[in-house]
Amino acid sequence: MDIGTWLRSFGLERYEAAFRENEIDETVLLNLTAEDLKDLGVGIVGHRRKILDAIGALRVDESTKASPSTAAPKAETVVEDRAERRQVTVLFSDLVGSTALSARMDPEDLRDIISAYQTCVADTVGRFGGFVAKYMGDGVLVYFGYPQAHEDDAERAVSAALELIAAVGALKSPTPLQTRVGIATGLVVVGDLIGSGEAQERGIIGETPNLAARQQGIAQPNAAIVSEGTRQLIGKLFELKDLGPQELKGIAERVCAFAALRRSSIESRFEALHDSGLTALVGREEETELLMRRWARAKSGEGQVVLLSGEAGIGKSRLTAALLEGVAARFASLAVLPTVPYAGSR
Repeated sequence: MDIGTWLRSFGLERYEAAFRENEIDETVLLNLTAEDLKDLGVGIVGHRRKILDAIGALRVDESTKASPSTAAPKAETVVEDRAERRQVTVLFSDLVGSTALSARMDPEDLRDIISAYQTCVADTVGRFGGFVAKYMGDGVLVYFGYPQAHEDDAERAVSAALELIAAVGALKSPTPLQTRVGIATGLVVVGDLIGSGEAQERGIIGETPNLAARQQGIAQPNAAIVSEGTRQLIGKLFELKDLGPQELKGIAERVCAFAALRRSSIESRFEALHDSGLTALVGREEETELLMRRWARAKSGEGQVVLLSGEAGIGKSRLTAALLEGVAARFASLAVLPTVPYAGSR
């Protein structure tokens, strides 16, 4: 690079002689400071500023040459598709009257209300193990059973819905807030990749999320509507109002819908889930006889402790019910029998 040509490019060729006399070439030029320019006789502040800016541009050019654009591009991150088939309970919640609110409120005030609502939903369902999959304006899509599954996901979803209705109503707002909730349970493909690039996410495919959203649409303010599939799983744990077959947009056949009112007063969770009667206990003769022997010892005055331990859903509560059935049959003279406890997942 010719120093004279470079100085003339921004109108400061008057300093060419000074630069040449002090042997300022391209290698030295990049390291010049404001003090060096004063020593070279560049006394005008504006001129020093122009030269320093031009030197900065040269440094950028040199840096670009050191990292050429022809370098091999970074390999694009490939996200592994891990979709799986699962039974999931989907909860869809929507803020009532948000359109009317937007017409009479400042956008920033409305944003604060929706943000408070979304936070309330996330906090509430989170306490019951729900996973917030997506925020859609004033709506929230929640999964129970993914990514972590529980034996009582349907029960958790309905409990979360009832608590959510109360929590939203308690939010501080210029106008009282209400919500609608739809809940549906069914088989889906979950974790499938949807979208591309930065917008790619793991979604859920199947009729269940659509059913939950449509049921939310027919709910009254501050009401939670559950599907037939969910009702079968929660038994009589909750008091439900049968709304009869409903026509839902996008669903060919009429579907049964139930409004969840409150948790029932039935003390035994096991009885609430098996109100239609128990099937015969198969393959547990040894365990049943052990329990009966321990009961006999306890009845004779020898205190006994028995721990039933096993994975969730393996039949601990059912075995306890079998014990009480046996006690009732062998000791019919007992006036009062103990209440069937609920065996947890120990």
